[in-house]
Amino acid sequence: MPRPLHIGLIGGIGPAATVVYYQRLCAAVAKSGQPLALTIVQADIQTLIRTNLADLRQEQAEVYAPLLHRLKAAGCDCAAITSLGGHFCFAETEALSPLPLVSAVAPLDAYFAAQSIRSVGLLGTRVVMRTRLYGQLQQTEALALDDRIDEIGQLYQDLAVAGACSAEARATFLEAGRQLIDSGAEAVVLAGTDLNLAFDGTAPGYPVIDALDIHVARLADLATGRADL
Repeated sequence: MPRPLHIGLIGGIGPAATVVYYQRLCAAVAKSGQPLALTIVQADIQTLIRTNLADLRQEQAEVYAPLLHRLKAAGCDCAAITSLGGHFCFAETEALSPLPLVSAVAPLDAYFAAQSIRSVGLLGTRVVMRTRLYGQLQQTEALALDDRIDEIGQLYQDLAVAGACSAEARATFLEAGRQLIDSGAEAVVLAGTDLNLAFDGTAPGYPVIDALDIHVARLADLATGRADL
Protein backbone atom coordinates (compact mmCIF):
# COMPACT_ATOMS: atom_id res chain seq x y z
CA MET A 1 0.00 0.00 0.00
CA PRO A 2 1.55 3.37 -1.01
CA ARG A 3 2.09 5.89 1.76
CA PRO A 4 0.53 9.38 1.63
CA LEU A 5 2.91 11.88 0.07
CA HIS A 6 3.75 15.46 0.99
CA ILE A 7 2.83 17.47 -2.12
CA GLY A 8 4.84 20.47 -3.29
CA LEU A 9 3.36 23.03 -5.67
CA ILE A 10 5.12 25.72 -7.70
CA GLY A 11 2.50 28.46 -7.64
CA GLY A 12 2.14 32.06 -8.67
CA ILE A 13 1.89 31.32 -12.41
CA GLY A 14 -0.73 32.74 -12.17
CA PRO A 15 -1.99 33.44 -8.68
CA ALA A 16 -5.63 32.64 -9.50
CA ALA A 17 -4.65 29.18 -10.73
CA THR A 18 -2.72 28.59 -7.50
CA VAL A 19 -5.80 29.43 -5.45
CA VAL A 20 -7.93 26.98 -7.44
CA TYR A 21 -5.32 24.22 -7.12
CA TYR A 22 -5.29 24.79 -3.36
CA GLN A 23 -9.08 24.84 -3.03
CA ARG A 24 -9.70 21.78 -5.17
CA LEU A 25 -6.83 19.74 -3.74
CA CYS A 26 -8.01 20.48 -0.20
CA ALA A 27 -11.57 19.47 -1.14
CA ALA A 28 -10.47 16.26 -2.86
CA VAL A 29 -8.30 15.14 0.05
CA ALA A 30 -10.92 16.12 2.64
CA LYS A 31 -13.30 13.55 1.14
CA SER A 32 -10.84 10.83 2.20
CA GLY A 33 -10.86 12.02 5.80
CA GLN A 34 -7.07 12.25 5.74
CA PRO A 35 -4.87 15.28 6.45
CA LEU A 36 -3.14 17.00 3.54
CA ALA A 37 0.60 17.61 3.64
CA LEU A 38 1.16 20.52 1.24
CA THR A 39 3.77 23.21 0.65
CA ILE A 40 3.53 25.96 -1.98
CA VAL A 41 6.35 28.14 -3.31
CA GLN A 42 5.97 31.24 -5.42
CA ALA A 43 7.27 31.59 -9.00
CA ASP A 44 7.11 34.77 -11.08
CA ILE A 45 4.50 34.93 -13.82
CA GLN A 46 6.28 37.65 -15.82
CA THR A 47 9.45 35.55 -15.99
CA LEU A 48 7.42 32.58 -17.20
CA ILE A 49 5.67 34.65 -19.87
CA ARG A 50 9.03 35.87 -21.20
CA THR A 51 10.71 32.46 -21.26
CA ASN A 52 7.63 30.70 -22.61
CA LEU A 53 7.16 33.07 -25.54
CA ALA A 54 10.88 32.91 -26.40
CA ASP A 55 11.04 29.11 -25.86
CA LEU A 56 13.83 29.52 -23.31
CA ARG A 57 13.33 26.08 -21.79
CA GLN A 58 16.64 25.70 -20.01
CA GLU A 59 16.43 29.19 -18.54
CA GLN A 60 12.98 28.55 -17.09
CA ALA A 61 14.06 25.15 -15.77
CA GLU A 62 16.88 26.90 -13.93
CA VAL A 63 14.31 29.31 -12.47
CA TYR A 64 12.27 26.36 -11.20
CA ALA A 65 15.28 24.47 -9.80
CA PRO A 66 15.84 26.48 -6.59
CA LEU A 67 12.10 26.44 -5.90
CA LEU A 68 12.13 22.66 -6.17
CA HIS A 69 15.10 22.46 -3.81
CA ARG A 70 13.13 24.64 -1.38
CA LEU A 71 10.20 22.22 -1.60
CA LYS A 72 12.53 19.28 -0.94
CA ALA A 73 13.96 21.07 2.08
CA ALA A 74 10.40 21.54 3.35
CA GLY A 75 9.90 17.78 3.28
CA CYS A 76 7.96 17.36 0.04
CA ASP A 77 7.98 13.95 -1.65
CA CYS A 78 7.03 15.22 -5.12
CA ALA A 79 6.24 18.47 -6.89
CA ALA A 80 3.90 19.86 -9.52
CA ILE A 81 3.83 23.00 -11.65
CA THR A 82 0.45 24.75 -11.37
CA SER A 83 0.45 25.90 -14.99
CA LEU A 84 0.07 23.94 -18.21
CA GLY A 85 1.91 26.74 -19.96
CA GLY A 86 4.63 26.29 -17.38
CA HIS A 87 5.11 22.70 -18.57
CA PHE A 88 6.83 23.83 -21.79
CA CYS A 89 10.19 23.04 -20.16
CA PHE A 90 9.08 19.93 -18.27
CA ALA A 91 11.87 17.64 -19.52
CA GLU A 92 14.55 20.25 -18.76
CA THR A 93 13.08 20.82 -15.29
CA GLU A 94 12.90 17.09 -14.57
CA ALA A 95 16.61 16.82 -15.29
CA LEU A 96 17.38 19.43 -12.60
CA SER A 97 14.72 18.53 -10.05
CA PRO A 98 15.62 16.91 -6.72
CA LEU A 99 12.01 15.69 -6.52
CA PRO A 100 9.80 13.59 -8.82
CA LEU A 101 7.61 15.89 -10.93
CA VAL A 102 3.92 15.09 -11.35
CA SER A 103 2.93 16.13 -14.88
CA ALA A 104 -0.40 17.81 -15.60
CA VAL A 105 -0.14 16.79 -19.27
CA ALA A 106 0.68 13.08 -19.04
CA PRO A 107 -2.66 11.95 -17.49
CA LEU A 108 -4.80 13.74 -20.06
CA ASP A 109 -4.44 11.33 -22.99
CA ALA A 110 -5.47 8.33 -20.90
CA TYR A 111 -8.36 10.29 -19.41
CA PHE A 112 -9.74 11.26 -22.82
CA ALA A 113 -9.39 7.69 -24.09
CA ALA A 114 -11.16 6.32 -21.01
CA GLN A 115 -14.04 8.72 -21.72
CA SER A 116 -14.11 7.56 -25.40
CA ILE A 117 -13.33 11.11 -26.52
CA ARG A 118 -11.67 11.01 -29.91
CA SER A 119 -11.07 14.75 -30.47
CA VAL A 120 -10.67 17.72 -28.16
CA GLY A 121 -10.41 21.45 -28.73
CA LEU A 122 -7.74 23.35 -26.81
CA LEU A 123 -7.87 26.75 -25.15
CA GLY A 124 -4.79 28.03 -23.32
CA THR A 125 -1.45 29.65 -23.99
CA ARG A 126 -0.10 30.17 -27.48
CA VAL A 127 2.44 27.38 -27.03
CA VAL A 128 -0.10 24.88 -25.65
CA MET A 129 -2.44 25.51 -28.58
CA ARG A 130 0.26 25.67 -31.24
CA THR A 131 1.97 22.44 -30.11
CA ARG A 132 -1.33 20.67 -29.41
CA LEU A 133 -0.42 20.13 -25.74
CA TYR A 134 3.27 19.62 -26.50
CA GLY A 135 2.44 16.80 -28.91
CA GLN A 136 1.73 14.45 -26.00
CA LEU A 137 -1.77 13.35 -27.02
CA GLN A 138 -1.34 10.03 -28.79
CA GLN A 139 -4.83 8.55 -28.54
CA THR A 140 -6.84 11.73 -29.04
CA GLU A 141 -6.84 14.28 -31.85
CA ALA A 142 -6.21 17.82 -30.60
CA LEU A 143 -7.72 20.80 -32.41
CA ALA A 144 -6.93 24.50 -32.07
CA LEU A 145 -8.14 27.64 -33.81
CA ASP A 146 -4.92 28.23 -35.71
CA ASP A 147 -5.99 31.58 -37.15
CA ARG A 148 -6.84 32.84 -33.64
CA ILE A 149 -3.92 31.49 -31.60
CA ASP A 150 -2.31 34.90 -31.06
CA GLU A 151 -5.63 36.53 -30.18
CA ILE A 152 -6.72 33.85 -27.72
CA GLY A 153 -3.21 33.36 -26.35
CA GLN A 154 -2.88 37.07 -25.56
CA LEU A 155 -6.33 37.13 -23.99
CA TYR A 156 -5.37 34.17 -21.82
CA GLN A 157 -2.06 35.79 -20.84
CA ASP A 158 -3.89 38.96 -19.79
CA LEU A 159 -6.37 36.92 -17.75
CA ALA A 160 -3.60 35.00 -15.97
CA VAL A 161 -1.70 38.18 -15.06
CA ALA A 162 -4.82 40.01 -13.87
CA GLY A 163 -6.27 37.06 -11.99
CA ALA A 164 -9.71 38.16 -13.19
CA CYS A 165 -11.85 37.80 -16.30
CA SER A 166 -13.91 40.58 -17.83
CA ALA A 167 -17.35 39.91 -19.29
CA GLU A 168 -15.96 40.66 -22.76
CA ALA A 169 -13.08 38.18 -22.37
CA ARG A 170 -15.45 35.54 -21.01
CA ALA A 171 -17.71 35.94 -24.04
CA THR A 172 -14.70 35.55 -26.37
CA PHE A 173 -13.52 32.35 -24.67
CA LEU A 174 -17.02 30.86 -24.70
CA GLU A 175 -17.42 31.73 -28.38
CA ALA A 176 -14.01 30.23 -29.20
CA GLY A 177 -15.08 27.04 -27.45
CA ARG A 178 -18.21 26.90 -29.58
CA GLN A 179 -16.07 27.39 -32.69
CA LEU A 180 -13.89 24.44 -31.65
CA ILE A 181 -16.97 22.24 -31.26
CA ASP A 182 -18.23 23.36 -34.66
CA SER A 183 -14.79 22.42 -36.06
CA GLY A 184 -15.17 18.82 -34.89
CA ALA A 185 -14.07 18.75 -31.24
CA GLU A 186 -16.16 16.53 -28.99
CA ALA A 187 -15.16 18.53 -25.90
CA VAL A 188 -13.31 21.74 -25.11
CA VAL A 189 -10.30 21.33 -22.83
CA LEU A 190 -9.38 24.19 -20.54
CA ALA A 191 -5.67 23.71 -21.16
CA GLY A 192 -4.82 26.82 -19.17
CA THR A 193 -5.14 26.62 -15.42
CA ASP A 194 -6.61 30.12 -15.08
CA LEU A 195 -9.50 29.46 -17.47
CA ASN A 196 -11.78 28.56 -14.56
CA LEU A 197 -12.08 32.35 -14.22
CA ALA A 198 -13.89 32.40 -17.56
CA PHE A 199 -15.83 29.14 -17.45
CA ASP A 200 -16.81 28.50 -13.81
CA GLY A 201 -20.49 29.21 -13.26
CA THR A 202 -21.29 29.25 -16.98
CA ALA A 203 -23.40 26.90 -19.09
CA PRO A 204 -21.68 27.09 -22.49
CA GLY A 205 -23.88 24.42 -24.07
CA TYR A 206 -21.01 22.07 -24.93
CA PRO A 207 -18.80 19.63 -22.97
CA VAL A 208 -15.93 21.27 -21.09
CA ILE A 209 -13.03 19.42 -19.41
CA ASP A 210 -10.83 21.34 -17.00
CA ALA A 211 -7.32 19.86 -17.24
CA LEU A 212 -6.65 21.22 -13.76
CA ASP A 213 -9.21 18.80 -12.28
CA ILE A 214 -7.44 15.79 -13.79
CA HIS A 215 -4.11 16.98 -12.38
CA VAL A 216 -5.65 17.62 -8.97
CA ALA A 217 -7.19 14.14 -8.94
CA ARG A 218 -3.75 12.64 -9.55
CA LEU A 219 -2.19 14.77 -6.79
CA ALA A 220 -5.01 13.86 -4.39
CA ASP A 221 -4.39 10.16 -5.04
CA LEU A 222 -0.72 10.64 -4.21
CA ALA A 223 -1.50 12.76 -1.15
CA THR A 224 -3.82 10.09 0.29
CA GLY A 225 -1.79 7.00 -0.61
CA ARG A 226 -4.32 5.79 -3.17
CA ALA A 227 -1.58 5.71 -5.81
CA ASP A 228 2.18 5.86 -6.04
CA LEU A 229 4.50 7.82 -8.27
